[in-house]
Amino acid sequence: MKPSSHAFAENARRALHDATLQQALAKAGVGFVDKRRGAIAGLPEFEALREAGRAIKDHSLANLDHYLARFEQQVTAGGGQVHWAETPAQACAAVLDICQQAGARMIAKGKSMVGEEIAVNDALEAAGYEVVETDLGEYIIQIAHEPPSHIIAPAVHKTRGQIAALFEALHHRPGLTRPLETVPQIVDEARQILRDKFLAADVGITGANFLIAETGSTVIVTNEGNGDLSATLPRVHIVLASIEKAVPTLEDASVLLRLLARSATGQEITSYTTFFTGPRRADDLDGPEEFHVVLVDNGRSQMLGGAYHEMLRCIRCGACLNHCPVYGAVGGHAYGWVYPGPMGAVLTPLMVGLKEGRPLPNASTLCGRCEAVCPMSIPLPKMLREHRRREFVQGLTPPRGRWALAAWAYGARRPWLYRKLGRWMVAMLKLMSGGRGRFRSLPFAGAWTAARDLPAPQGGTFMDQWQRRKHHG
Repeated sequence: MKPSSHAFAENARRALHDATLQQALAKAGVGFVDKRRGAIAGLPEFEALREAGRAIKDHSLANLDHYLARFEQQVTAGGGQVHWAETPAQACAAVLDICQQAGARMIAKGKSMVGEEIAVNDALEAAGYEVVETDLGEYIIQIAHEPPSHIIAPAVHKTRGQIAALFEALHHRPGLTRPLETVPQIVDEARQILRDKFLAADVGITGANFLIAETGSTVIVTNEGNGDLSATLPRVHIVLASIEKAVPTLEDASVLLRLLARSATGQEITSYTTFFTGPRRADDLDGPEEFHVVLVDNGRSQMLGGAYHEMLRCIRCGACLNHCPVYGAVGGHAYGWVYPGPMGAVLTPLMVGLKEGRPLPNASTLCGRCEAVCPMSIPLPKMLREHRRREFVQGLTPPRGRWALAAWAYGARRPWLYRKLGRWMVAMLKLMSGGRGRFRSLPFAGAWTAARDLPAPQGGTFMDQWQRRKHHG
């Protein structure tokens, strides 16, 4: 997927006027939030678990080189192979080489955000391979020729009617369920189509939620079982994973899994939580003949120890998206790349460049809900502000914004002037409101008043009111 984050404003306007999208977002948002709330209410020790999970990730990142080396050692000892990729191009080249060596034609792929990040499907299809997404949401957006709009629910922007129309247009084969009026009917039709793909695939590609250094295992969580079929039926299994997924032990992974499911889908644990440890052994009934892990850096090692170090704690649960008022209004496609929402607003400028991703850190109210619900307590607002600071320092802020900040800074460094201007603005705004108590339009605030009223001042400035309370309190 080619980044188009610079077009966020245009994308957002289009999303706000898309009635079907707004319907889908409203329904999905409430579901995610309510389920998470219920799951956490049923776990009194959630905050203690959260602290334990953060400590595990902090320790893992502080010793990442050690645990990655240990992971590779264990994978190799179990008969697998680890491939290191600093860039997306190197990661795609490693995958293509494995597929070529295997003589592959058909590739079954489980959901992988790292796969989206490195555009592995594009690389494989350009080389002549048939790639089939096996996660239902990913399959839907693949046949719709769209990128995912959510990291755990790729087709959350689609309504049931849209999905039914897609299937009916593509799957005109005798014997398939008609008409597609319910979710079970849609799922059943997808199952019929994908079953043959699983059986015909030469190579299966999955992502990884965690990499366990102790055993050389990779872990995936799904609710459909498609990841298991993609990994066990083909002759070759390729795992795509980013380097920060490494954790020391199986016990550490279990702590993070308890946090992940509750934060992502409101479940105690996902329907399928699967550990893969190397290729099939002599006495195994199934499994791949070859097991490969492609470890992707793509700028993550540069984040270690810096201003964005804590972003590497992210376990990709999607809670920050589900609770973000901006994401809830415009959806994932507005962000213009793989990772949407608050986590995407931090990651995208780091991976595609601040100049390209500049609008995303500014597409935030900094309300703090994302940090409050993050199971890893990642200070997302702080990192969004750091992006904004760097944007200003590098001269990427539009001239009007720079002038406004310069004017504000001039006044802020002169308290007497700041207070005087504040009193003048309060008086002017009261006069302009005409006693209505709110503005439906206001010069220089059109973007705000286009969608909501702006309250008019009801008293003096904050400082004046505070001083009065102080003297009379």
